[in-house]
Amino acid sequence: MKYFLPDSQDLVDPSFDFERERRSATRLRQRDDLYAHEVFAERVLDGILVSKGIVDGSESAGGRYTLAQRHRLLRVGAREFFRIDRKSDVPIATMGDCGAFTYVKDQVPPYTVDEVIQFYVDCGFDYGISVDHVILAYSAEWDEPGAEVPAELRERQEITLELASEFFRRWKDERLPFEPLGVAQGWSPRSYARATQQLQKIGYRYIAVGGMVPLKTPEILAALGAIDSVRGKDTRLHLLGVTRTEQVQVFAQMGVKSFDSTSPLRQAFKDDKDNYHTMDRTYVAVRIPQVEGNPKLQKRISSGKVSQGKARELERTCLDGMRRFDAGELEVGVVLDSLQRYDELCGNLSDYRETYREVLTDRPWKQCSCDVCRKLGHHVILFRGAERNRRRGFHNTWVFYRRLARQLGGGTDQIAERTSPPPHARRTSAPEVFS
Repeated sequence: MKYFLPDSQDLVDPSFDFERERRSATRLRQRDDLYAHEVFAERVLDGILVSKGIVDGSESAGGRYTLAQRHRLLRVGAREFFRIDRKSDVPIATMGDCGAFTYVKDQVPPYTVDEVIQFYVDCGFDYGISVDHVILAYSAEWDEPGAEVPAELRERQEITLELASEFFRRWKDERLPFEPLGVAQGWSPRSYARATQQLQKIGYRYIAVGGMVPLKTPEILAALGAIDSVRGKDTRLHLLGVTRTEQVQVFAQMGVKSFDSTSPLRQAFKDDKDNYHTMDRTYVAVRIPQVEGNPKLQKRISSGKVSQGKARELERTCLDGMRRFDAGELEVGVVLDSLQRYDELCGNLSDYRETYREVLTDRPWKQCSCDVCRKLGHHVILFRGAERNRRRGFHNTWVFYRRLARQLGGGTDQIAERTSPPPHARRTSAPEVFS
């Protein structure tokens, strides 16, 4: 089963000095910063998913690429832009989609089939997903006789199927150099099955199942069960944005061959407590916000409630305390007292003391063999700035890929063996990821 990591321009700066918190003066982001697949000597993903909505943006949402980055991506293609072939001994695939979540509030998708196809061809993707319009409402009760399904949901499914038909026709007539995926959007198990049947009639044998991100696991399984009942033997499924490692064997039995998700990476800095992943559990990250980078603290300083000098002193005490604790020079209780004082100064209402005690007692970064933890040490557990937070997200992705391998009953080499080389894959030598 292939794991695709969606691109959100998450890179880390290898020149960043974590003790002085300084960067190299000569650093250029696109040239020098590293993507997740470049940071690790071991494999952490099977493919990269790039959304047109992230690259170009739309009227309702801005993109994350600068104009220069966008031009370079379209000029050199995805494989060169992401430096894919310089790193992996096993080919990493590239997939393009529209980024339907970026225009979910629009009445119709902002992109035409022609525009999307041109984007896929310019980027040189191995796989291209048809234009779709995401459906976020779901209820099995809408399959009951006489149930009234909102007209907007039916319209979105019809728009998605019509665009999928046009997309496939263009792909076939022009013999386009990527494998097409049609998107199945639905609001219930039966509606997902209907969409799948229609896509197979069009000619698709690789179908991306969308709109499942907010669904609970039983709902996902019910929808996939309905899809499986009409799925042809040669039809493969891709799950858009779904991460359920405990269900991957069931997914595989239902025809799922690939999926994508940023959840492991995002949890590093978006979740309240599940910030650092291990093979068997998660931990909270230790929050030591930057005085200048914390809006809540800056507001308290501006209002005179907090002394800026006192805030900086406590910040330095916490950072030094974590360094000395990691070196075995301080007891857990001393560090916890400093962290609690700084939390109170920052106006943090959450009580992290006991969860901090747990992670500091276990010191999971000491047991982790990934390149991030071995390089950063205790810095990986600090919730502080993008350089630490993104690296922790990369660590989570490394762990997630190994959890996936365990659930599939083998090692990461076996995942790689199941990943057939994409048609445009090339291999070249890889640079050192840490210098």
